[in-house]
Amino acid sequence: MNTPHRDIWTTYTESWKVDAKEGKMALFEQCLDPACEYTDPLVQARGWQQLIEYMADFHRQVPGGHFVTTWFLAHHQRSIAKWEMRNGENQPMGEGISYGTYNDHGKLLSMNGFFETP
Repeated sequence: MNTPHRDIWTTYTESWKVDAKEGKMALFEQCLDPACEYTDPLVQARGWQQLIEYMADFHRQVPGGHFVTTWFLAHHQRSIAKWEMRNGENQPMGEGISYGTYNDHGKLLSMNGFFETP
């Protein structure tokens, strides 16, 4: 059960690295429920469009910014992941933990990030 969730999580984290909206949408189709909800200490985004807008804002602040999962566990349509936020030069800038829930088709329904805010 851990591997399919890990694959979906990996596809989701790859979407943070992609700049173009079309590329993000292609990855979202593989890994996200259209009604997904993303929450972290700075924002609550519902659906693909709001998430894309938040990701674009992230890229304006951290050009080339992306996330690397360093630890992952899953069971019963839920997962938890530890990650590093990295800049465009692949240097660590911070770390956090995310909790995900999955729909009956294995796609992410919610992603909840936890990290220290500046």
